Amino acid sequence: MKEKLQPFIDRYEEINKLLSSPDIISDIKKMTALSKEQSDLSKIVEKAKRYIYLVDSIAENKKLLEDKELGDLAKEELRELEPELKAIQEEIKLLMIQKDPNDDKNIYIELRAGTGGDEAALFVEDMFKTYIRYAELRGWKVEIVSSSEGAAGGYKEIILLIKGDGAYSRLKYEGGTHRVQRVPETESQGRVHTSAITVAVMPEVDDVEVDINPNDIKMDVYRSSGCGGQSVNTTDSAVRLTHIPTGITVAIQDEKSQHKNREKAMKLLKNKIYEKQMQEQLEANAAARKTQVGTGDRSGRIRTYNYPQNRITDHRINLTLYSLSEIMQGGDMDQIIDSLIADAQSRAIQEAGL
Repeated sequence: MKEKLQPFIDRYEEINKLLSSPDIISDIKKMTALSKEQSDLSKIVEKAKRYIYLVDSIAENKKLLEDKELGDLAKEELRELEPELKAIQEEIKLLMIQKDPNDDKNIYIELRAGTGGDEAALFVEDMFKTYIRYAELRGWKVEIVSSSEGAAGGYKEIILLIKGDGAYSRLKYEGGTHRVQRVPETESQGRVHTSAITVAVMPEVDDVEVDINPNDIKMDVYRSSGCGGQSVNTTDSAVRLTHIPTGITVAIQDEKSQHKNREKAMKLLKNKIYEKQMQEQLEANAAARKTQVGTGDRSGRIRTYNYPQNRITDHRINLTLYSLSEIMQGGDMDQIIDSLIADAQSRAIQEAGL
């Protein structure tokens, strides 16, 4: 592992020299980029230096084991050094995994009712409330970007913008089909019904990350309407944007101002285009594909929520918990998310051959 760690140390020292160069000091953009790279490297470099020290110290002490005078002292040293080496190896493996560049970003979460009609729309609302509670526990802020109410309550679709440190890193695993099994309030015979919703997770992107030709965007304006076609606004304030090359369409009607709706729609459109580009790149590189299921049926589910049994199962990692009420009502999603992160890290370590 020493050979794999040395390039990190060399690059860190190279950046230190560059940051004192007059050419870099006079270029704010380069200096900022190098400072960020240095900050990102600092932890692994610190651990790498300690690892190399431990490896060398253990080797020296092993040579002294047969020495009559120093053998006992060497054994004592090894009893302390070897467990520390083992622990630091595991820390370094995690630090060496290539970090997802989107992990620190805010996210858009799009929840959409699928199979199950009214019951699916009600579950969209339940999941929406769970994400709100989880965000509150993490100290994140939540903004409703767009929503469309269901005929019997709940939402046919709702889009949230969640702002906070590490929001994408923790919630990116939510993308896919979520299946719910429960007895609807309208069910007189107590039969369990199965319905499904889809969740899509997209990192919020900066303008510089997505370059869109204005000529590629078609804009339609229309009057906002509420559930059942009730008029919400007497002016054409609702906005629908279509990106012609990809066919991606975004409609926003929550604001009274056409300008504000267009601004929101443009931001969301850029994120959807960015997400599409990311998925295409992952597929082209034969990398691990993101599961962003859009069919809304019961197949291809990532998670099942069984209310009669108070059970939640994540099918990707075969995790089953009997604490559905705590998760849904209390927002205690970490017990699922931590397991998903641990699994992703374990697979990344194996793929990297560490």
